[in-house]
Amino acid sequence: MNIPIASILRGLGGKCVLNWALVFFQRKHISRGFLGVFSVSLAVVDTLLTISVTALHLQAEGHLLGLKLTRYHVCLLVQILGEVYSALQWLVVIVTGLDHFFSVTRRWQASSRLSLFVSSLLWILSALYVFLLSDFRPVMEEVFHIQIHQCWVFHTSQILHIATSLLLILGCAALHAGRLTLKHPPLKDQITDQSRAHSRRSFVLQNLHIFLNTWALFLVILAVLLLLPVGIPAYLGLSGAWLCFLNSLLIAVVLCAVCPASQLGQGGGAVPPDSFCEWRFTFSPPSEDRARPHR
Repeated sequence: MNIPIASILRGLGGKCVLNWALVFFQRKHISRGFLGVFSVSLAVVDTLLTISVTALHLQAEGHLLGLKLTRYHVCLLVQILGEVYSALQWLVVIVTGLDHFFSVTRRWQASSRLSLFVSSLLWILSALYVFLLSDFRPVMEEVFHIQIHQCWVFHTSQILHIATSLLLILGCAALHAGRLTLKHPPLKDQITDQSRAHSRRSFVLQNLHIFLNTWALFLVILAVLLLLPVGIPAYLGLSGAWLCFLNSLLIAVVLCAVCPASQLGQGGGAVPPDSFCEWRFTFSPPSEDRARPHR
């Protein structure tokens, strides 16, 4: 799709403002997980990209380390960063999912330095993939650089693919938890197991309610984008708002999959930090002793 450079600059500027606003909003726990550290790195990269393309667009040409830079490089930078953002999408999902799983199960807690190292590594690997392994080919207008007023921009559909995949996984995990409650336990432990199954089902339902109560409108917007042939520019595909939604969705998926109702109720598990969803659950008091069947 061809987009005027002025529109690209406005989109990048708005994205930078939103990124830093969300970083400031989450400042109290921004370094407690991988996704928070990665959000800061994304805000920095977006800011550098916005400053660079704005300066090139306004000056029409410039020099950096002996290289002559023109408006051709405005389009080139936007296209390259868009491809890097697309390459990062699934990597961020996988690493964040593992980080949340280890946090919920209390098996391991990543430090800020490790999160920074992993974030840097993902940026490097994604850039190497775009330059060395992908079939990325820049698309440029065959006109004099001063006459360039719009850029060809690739669109991304990975946001819709990721959201759809994770929502399906969330639904399957919830259905799996519900199926476990329908199994008939042995008679001697029947009442106790029924109490545990009810607690598990209640936990999953509370989990889904918390997530949907916060992000229902965002899901409606994604559904509209899925139904309409509207392309999302690749340079806008990875943003702070998307990462916040992804954080909540992955927390919901991990909690439904692991379902640590007893661990959370006894303080043996921890929910990853989330500035939008308030992950508070109501647990029934244990009733194993009183629920034991009479002989």
